[in-house]
Amino acid sequence: MKIDLRSDTVTKPTKEMQQAMWAAEVGDDVLGDDPMVNALQEKAAKLFGMEEALFCPSGTMTNQLAIRVHTQPGSDVICDKYSHIYLYEGGGIMLNALSSVKLLDGDRGRLTAQQVEGAISPEHDIHSTVTRLVSLENTMNKGGGCYYDLVEIEAIKRVCQDKHIPLHLDGARLFNALVETGESPLQYGQAFDSISICLSKGLGCPVGSLLLGTHEVIKKARRFRKVMGGGWRQAGFLAAAGMYALDHHVERLKEDHARARAIGEMFRHLPEVEEIFPVDTNIVIIRLGEGISEIDYVNKMAQQGILAVTFGKNLVRFVTHLDFTDDHLHEMNKRIRSV
Repeated sequence: MKIDLRSDTVTKPTKEMQQAMWAAEVGDDVLGDDPMVNALQEKAAKLFGMEEALFCPSGTMTNQLAIRVHTQPGSDVICDKYSHIYLYEGGGIMLNALSSVKLLDGDRGRLTAQQVEGAISPEHDIHSTVTRLVSLENTMNKGGGCYYDLVEIEAIKRVCQDKHIPLHLDGARLFNALVETGESPLQYGQAFDSISICLSKGLGCPVGSLLLGTHEVIKKARRFRKVMGGGWRQAGFLAAAGMYALDHHVERLKEDHARARAIGEMFRHLPEVEEIFPVDTNIVIIRLGEGISEIDYVNKMAQQGILAVTFGKNLVRFVTHLDFTDDHLHEMNKRIRSV
Protein backbone atom coordinates (compact mmCIF):
# COMPACT_ATOMS: atom_id res chain seq x y z
CA MET A 1 0.00 0.00 0.00
CA LYS A 2 1.51 3.30 -1.11
CA ILE A 3 0.72 6.22 1.21
CA ASP A 4 1.02 9.39 -0.85
CA LEU A 5 0.83 12.57 1.22
CA ARG A 6 2.96 14.81 -1.00
CA SER A 7 -0.06 16.98 -1.82
CA ASP A 8 -3.83 16.94 -2.18
CA THR A 9 -3.24 17.28 -5.93
CA VAL A 10 -2.34 13.57 -6.29
CA THR A 11 -5.93 12.30 -6.19
CA LYS A 12 -7.61 10.36 -8.98
CA PRO A 13 -11.22 11.09 -10.03
CA THR A 14 -13.76 8.92 -8.24
CA LYS A 15 -15.92 6.59 -10.33
CA GLU A 16 -18.84 8.97 -9.92
CA MET A 17 -16.72 11.91 -11.05
CA GLN A 18 -15.52 9.92 -14.06
CA GLN A 19 -19.10 9.17 -15.02
CA ALA A 20 -19.97 12.86 -14.80
CA MET A 21 -16.98 13.72 -16.97
CA TRP A 22 -17.77 11.28 -19.76
CA ALA A 23 -21.44 12.25 -19.75
CA ALA A 24 -20.58 15.95 -20.29
CA GLU A 25 -21.88 17.81 -23.29
CA VAL A 26 -18.94 19.81 -24.65
CA GLY A 27 -18.12 22.51 -27.16
CA ASP A 28 -15.21 24.85 -27.86
CA ASP A 29 -14.45 27.07 -24.88
CA VAL A 30 -12.21 29.45 -26.84
CA LEU A 31 -15.28 30.17 -28.95
CA GLY A 32 -17.35 30.41 -25.78
CA ASP A 33 -19.76 27.60 -26.58
CA ASP A 34 -18.75 24.78 -24.25
CA PRO A 35 -21.98 24.38 -22.22
CA MET A 36 -20.35 22.59 -19.28
CA VAL A 37 -17.61 25.20 -18.89
CA ASN A 38 -20.22 27.94 -19.03
CA ALA A 39 -22.36 26.13 -16.45
CA LEU A 40 -19.40 25.70 -14.09
CA GLN A 41 -18.46 29.35 -14.37
CA GLU A 42 -22.03 30.44 -13.71
CA LYS A 43 -22.34 28.06 -10.76
CA ALA A 44 -19.13 29.28 -9.12
CA ALA A 45 -19.96 32.95 -9.65
CA LYS A 46 -23.41 32.46 -8.13
CA LEU A 47 -21.98 30.49 -5.21
CA PHE A 48 -19.76 33.43 -4.24
CA GLY A 49 -22.20 36.15 -5.27
CA MET A 50 -19.73 37.51 -7.82
CA GLU A 51 -20.50 38.70 -11.32
CA GLU A 52 -18.52 36.25 -13.39
CA ALA A 53 -15.95 33.42 -13.31
CA LEU A 54 -13.25 32.07 -15.63
CA PHE A 55 -12.19 28.41 -15.77
CA CYS A 56 -8.41 27.97 -16.12
CA PRO A 57 -5.89 25.11 -16.10
CA SER A 58 -4.23 26.02 -12.78
CA GLY A 59 -4.32 28.11 -9.66
CA THR A 60 -1.05 29.73 -10.64
CA MET A 61 -2.73 30.97 -13.81
CA THR A 62 -5.80 32.32 -12.00
CA ASN A 63 -3.62 34.14 -9.46
CA GLN A 64 -1.35 35.54 -12.13
CA LEU A 65 -4.28 36.67 -14.25
CA ALA A 66 -5.73 38.55 -11.28
CA ILE A 67 -2.39 40.23 -10.59
CA ARG A 68 -1.98 41.15 -14.25
CA VAL A 69 -5.47 42.66 -14.39
CA HIS A 70 -5.27 44.63 -11.15
CA THR A 71 -1.74 46.05 -11.47
CA GLN A 72 0.31 48.19 -13.81
CA PRO A 73 4.04 47.97 -14.65
CA GLY A 74 6.04 49.56 -11.86
CA SER A 75 3.42 48.96 -9.19
CA ASP A 76 3.62 46.67 -6.16
CA VAL A 77 1.62 43.85 -4.60
CA ILE A 78 1.34 43.57 -0.82
CA CYS A 79 1.47 39.95 0.37
CA ASP A 80 2.99 37.77 3.06
CA LYS A 81 6.61 36.69 2.60
CA TYR A 82 5.46 33.05 2.46
CA SER A 83 2.67 33.64 -0.08
CA HIS A 84 2.24 31.12 -2.87
CA ILE A 85 2.03 33.94 -5.42
CA TYR A 86 5.55 35.00 -4.40
CA LEU A 87 7.32 31.71 -3.58
CA TYR A 88 5.78 29.16 -5.92
CA GLU A 89 4.66 30.87 -9.11
CA GLY A 90 7.95 31.23 -10.94
CA GLY A 91 8.40 34.95 -10.41
CA GLY A 92 5.16 35.57 -12.28
CA ILE A 93 4.45 38.86 -10.51
CA MET A 94 7.61 40.31 -12.00
CA LEU A 95 7.47 38.43 -15.31
CA ASN A 96 3.79 38.75 -16.20
CA ALA A 97 2.78 41.99 -14.48
CA LEU A 98 6.14 43.82 -14.34
CA SER A 99 5.35 44.59 -10.72
CA SER A 100 7.24 44.42 -7.45
CA VAL A 101 6.18 43.05 -4.05
CA LYS A 102 5.90 44.35 -0.50
CA LEU A 103 6.58 41.28 1.63
CA LEU A 104 5.10 41.28 5.13
CA ASP A 105 5.80 38.97 8.06
CA GLY A 106 2.38 37.69 9.09
CA ASP A 107 1.20 35.25 11.73
CA ARG A 108 1.89 31.93 9.95
CA GLY A 109 1.21 33.87 6.75
CA ARG A 110 -1.89 35.75 7.89
CA LEU A 111 -1.76 39.54 7.65
CA THR A 112 -3.52 42.15 9.76
CA ALA A 113 -5.21 45.34 8.62
CA GLN A 114 -2.60 47.34 10.52
CA GLN A 115 0.24 45.63 8.65
CA VAL A 116 -1.43 46.21 5.29
CA GLU A 117 -2.13 49.87 6.00
CA GLY A 118 1.46 50.44 7.05
CA ALA A 119 2.83 48.87 3.86
CA ILE A 120 0.86 50.91 1.33
CA SER A 121 3.15 53.21 -0.64
CA PRO A 122 2.74 56.97 -0.08
CA GLU A 123 0.45 58.23 -2.80
CA HIS A 124 2.65 61.09 -4.05
CA ASP A 125 6.12 59.63 -3.45
CA ILE A 126 7.76 59.49 -6.89
CA HIS A 127 10.62 57.40 -5.44
CA SER A 128 8.33 54.52 -4.56
CA THR A 129 6.34 51.94 -6.42
CA VAL A 130 2.56 52.46 -6.40
CA THR A 131 0.58 49.90 -4.42
CA ARG A 132 -2.03 48.44 -6.78
CA LEU A 133 -3.04 45.19 -5.08
CA VAL A 134 -3.25 43.41 -1.72
CA SER A 135 -3.28 39.62 -1.86
CA LEU A 136 -4.18 37.21 0.94
CA GLU A 137 -3.95 33.41 1.03
CA ASN A 138 -6.53 31.23 2.77
CA THR A 139 -5.78 28.57 3.87
CA MET A 140 -2.09 29.37 4.15
CA ASN A 141 0.08 26.62 2.70
CA LYS A 142 3.38 27.56 4.37
CA GLY A 143 1.53 28.27 7.59
CA GLY A 144 0.43 24.64 7.87
CA GLY A 145 -3.08 25.12 6.53
CA CYS A 146 -4.08 27.86 8.97
CA TYR A 147 -7.01 30.09 8.08
CA TYR A 148 -8.11 33.68 8.55
CA ASP A 149 -10.70 35.13 10.86
CA LEU A 150 -13.23 36.79 8.54
CA VAL A 151 -13.35 39.80 10.88
CA GLU A 152 -9.70 40.53 10.07
CA ILE A 153 -10.33 40.10 6.35
CA GLU A 154 -13.17 42.60 6.56
CA ALA A 155 -10.86 45.04 8.36
CA ILE A 156 -8.28 44.64 5.60
CA LYS A 157 -11.02 45.21 3.03
CA ARG A 158 -11.92 48.54 4.66
CA VAL A 159 -8.28 49.64 4.44
CA CYS A 160 -8.20 48.69 0.77
CA GLN A 161 -11.45 50.51 0.05
CA ASP A 162 -10.20 53.65 1.76
CA LYS A 163 -7.10 53.59 -0.45
CA HIS A 164 -8.94 52.40 -3.61
CA ILE A 165 -6.77 49.28 -3.82
CA PRO A 166 -8.24 45.93 -4.99
CA LEU A 167 -8.12 42.93 -2.64
CA HIS A 168 -7.36 39.50 -4.13
CA LEU A 169 -7.68 36.09 -2.48
CA ASP A 170 -5.54 33.09 -3.33
CA GLY A 171 -8.20 30.66 -2.15
CA ALA A 172 -6.62 27.47 -3.45
CA ARG A 173 -7.81 25.70 -0.30
CA LEU A 174 -10.57 28.13 0.66
CA PHE A 175 -13.17 25.40 1.07
CA ASN A 176 -10.95 23.78 3.71
CA ALA A 177 -11.26 27.00 5.68
CA LEU A 178 -15.00 27.32 5.12
CA VAL A 179 -15.87 23.86 6.44
CA GLU A 180 -13.97 24.68 9.64
CA THR A 181 -15.36 28.17 10.24
CA GLY A 182 -18.90 27.68 8.95
CA GLU A 183 -18.59 30.88 6.96
CA SER A 184 -20.18 31.07 3.52
CA PRO A 185 -18.72 31.67 0.06
CA LEU A 186 -21.06 34.65 -0.21
CA GLN A 187 -19.27 36.38 2.66
CA TYR A 188 -15.98 35.97 0.82
CA GLY A 189 -17.48 37.21 -2.42
CA GLN A 190 -18.43 40.43 -0.63
CA ALA A 191 -14.95 40.88 0.85
CA PHE A 192 -12.76 40.42 -2.24
CA ASP A 193 -12.46 41.99 -5.67
CA SER A 194 -11.17 38.74 -7.13
CA ILE A 195 -10.88 35.18 -5.84
CA SER A 196 -8.94 32.18 -7.11
CA ILE A 197 -10.28 28.77 -6.08
CA CYS A 198 -8.61 25.46 -6.93
CA LEU A 199 -10.64 22.41 -7.95
CA SER A 200 -7.70 19.99 -8.15
CA LYS A 201 -6.64 20.10 -4.51
CA GLY A 202 -9.05 19.15 -1.72
CA LEU A 203 -12.01 18.92 -4.10
CA GLY A 204 -10.31 16.11 -5.98
CA CYS A 205 -10.59 17.20 -9.63
CA PRO A 206 -7.88 16.15 -12.08
CA VAL A 207 -7.28 19.69 -13.39
CA GLY A 208 -8.57 23.21 -13.00
CA SER A 209 -9.06 26.43 -11.05
CA LEU A 210 -11.52 29.30 -11.25
CA LEU A 211 -10.99 33.03 -11.13
CA LEU A 212 -13.98 35.01 -9.87
CA GLY A 213 -14.55 38.74 -10.13
CA THR A 214 -16.45 41.53 -11.83
CA HIS A 215 -17.42 41.44 -15.50
CA GLU A 216 -14.57 43.84 -16.24
CA VAL A 217 -11.98 41.79 -14.33
CA ILE A 218 -12.97 38.57 -16.08
CA LYS A 219 -13.15 40.24 -19.50
CA LYS A 220 -9.54 41.36 -19.14
CA ALA A 221 -8.46 38.06 -17.58
CA ARG A 222 -9.95 36.09 -20.47
CA ARG A 223 -7.81 38.05 -22.91
CA PHE A 224 -4.63 37.56 -20.86
CA ARG A 225 -5.48 33.86 -20.45
CA LYS A 226 -5.38 33.53 -24.23
CA VAL A 227 -2.04 35.38 -24.37
CA MET A 228 -0.62 32.96 -21.78
CA GLY A 229 -1.74 29.98 -23.86
CA GLY A 230 -4.57 29.17 -21.49
CA GLY A 231 -7.37 28.99 -24.04
CA TRP A 232 -8.70 25.46 -24.24
CA ARG A 233 -11.20 23.69 -26.46
CA GLN A 234 -13.46 20.84 -25.23
CA ALA A 235 -12.71 21.65 -21.60
CA GLY A 236 -16.22 20.64 -20.56
CA PHE A 237 -14.99 17.17 -19.60
CA LEU A 238 -12.85 18.83 -16.93
CA ALA A 239 -15.54 21.34 -16.03
CA ALA A 240 -17.92 18.45 -15.35
CA ALA A 241 -15.48 17.18 -12.73
CA GLY A 242 -15.55 20.64 -11.15
CA MET A 243 -19.35 20.67 -11.11
CA TYR A 244 -19.40 17.26 -9.43
CA ALA A 245 -16.78 18.32 -6.87
CA LEU A 246 -18.65 21.46 -5.83
CA ASP A 247 -21.79 19.39 -5.31
CA HIS A 248 -20.25 16.37 -3.54
CA HIS A 249 -16.71 16.97 -2.25
CA VAL A 250 -16.90 20.05 -0.03
CA GLU A 251 -18.35 18.74 3.24
CA ARG A 252 -16.16 15.64 3.14
CA LEU A 253 -13.09 17.89 3.62
CA LYS A 254 -13.74 17.53 7.34
CA GLU A 255 -12.64 13.89 7.02
CA ASP A 256 -9.27 15.02 5.64
CA HIS A 257 -8.87 17.42 8.56
CA ALA A 258 -9.61 14.70 11.12
CA ARG A 259 -7.02 12.39 9.56
CA ALA A 260 -4.47 15.21 9.43
CA ARG A 261 -4.93 15.79 13.16
CA ALA A 262 -4.42 12.06 13.75
CA ILE A 263 -1.13 12.24 11.81
CA GLY A 264 -0.06 15.16 13.96
CA GLU A 265 -0.64 13.05 17.05
CA MET A 266 1.44 10.21 15.55
CA PHE A 267 4.46 12.49 15.23
CA ARG A 268 4.00 13.92 18.69
CA HIS A 269 5.47 10.76 20.18
CA LEU A 270 8.51 10.43 17.89
CA PRO A 271 11.88 11.50 19.34
CA GLU A 272 13.21 12.95 16.05
CA VAL A 273 10.33 15.45 15.83
CA GLU A 274 11.04 18.74 17.59
CA GLU A 275 7.85 20.61 16.68
CA ILE A 276 4.49 20.03 15.03
CA PHE A 277 2.78 23.07 13.54
CA PRO A 278 -0.84 23.44 14.73
CA VAL A 279 -2.98 21.23 12.49
CA ASP A 280 -5.94 23.39 11.48
CA THR A 281 -7.04 21.75 8.23
CA ASN A 282 -5.45 19.12 5.98
CA ILE A 283 -1.76 20.09 6.16
CA VAL A 284 0.73 18.70 8.69
CA ILE A 285 4.18 20.28 8.99
CA ILE A 286 6.80 18.81 11.31
CA ARG A 287 10.13 20.29 12.35
CA LEU A 288 12.88 17.74 12.80
CA GLY A 289 15.55 18.01 15.47
CA GLU A 290 18.72 19.92 14.69
CA GLY A 291 21.15 17.85 12.66
CA ILE A 292 18.46 15.68 11.08
CA SER A 293 18.32 16.20 7.33
CA GLU A 294 14.81 16.73 5.99
CA ILE A 295 15.93 15.25 2.66
CA ASP A 296 17.24 12.07 4.30
CA TYR A 297 14.11 11.80 6.43
CA VAL A 298 11.79 12.06 3.41
CA ASN A 299 13.88 9.48 1.57
CA LYS A 300 13.71 7.06 4.50
CA MET A 301 9.95 7.54 4.68
CA ALA A 302 9.70 6.76 0.99
CA GLN A 303 11.50 3.47 1.66
CA GLN A 304 8.59 2.66 3.99
CA GLY A 305 6.09 3.57 1.27
CA ILE A 306 5.18 6.96 2.81
CA LEU A 307 5.58 9.91 0.43
CA ALA A 308 5.99 13.46 1.74
CA VAL A 309 7.87 16.61 0.67
CA THR A 310 10.60 18.72 2.21
CA PHE A 311 9.33 22.18 3.16
CA GLY A 312 12.40 24.12 4.24
CA LYS A 313 15.27 23.53 6.66
CA ASN A 314 14.33 20.65 8.99
CA LEU A 315 10.71 20.87 7.77
CA VAL A 316 8.57 18.11 6.21
CA ARG A 317 5.00 18.50 4.93
CA PHE A 318 2.16 15.97 4.67
CA VAL A 319 -1.22 16.72 3.06
CA THR A 320 -4.32 14.56 3.47
CA HIS A 321 -6.87 14.13 0.68
CA LEU A 322 -9.82 12.03 -0.49
CA ASP A 323 -7.59 9.12 -1.59
CA PHE A 324 -6.08 8.87 1.90
CA THR A 325 -8.40 6.65 3.92
CA ASP A 326 -8.59 5.31 7.46
CA ASP A 327 -6.85 2.16 6.21
CA HIS A 328 -3.94 4.28 4.99
CA LEU A 329 -3.92 6.11 8.33
CA HIS A 330 -3.75 2.84 10.28
CA GLU A 331 -0.98 1.50 8.06
CA MET A 332 0.99 4.72 8.35
CA ASN A 333 0.83 4.50 12.13
CA LYS A 334 2.53 1.11 11.94
CA ARG A 335 5.19 2.03 9.42
CA ILE A 336 6.22 5.42 10.72
CA ARG A 337 8.02 4.01 13.73
CA SER A 338 10.43 2.23 11.37
CA VAL A 339 11.67 5.42 9.72
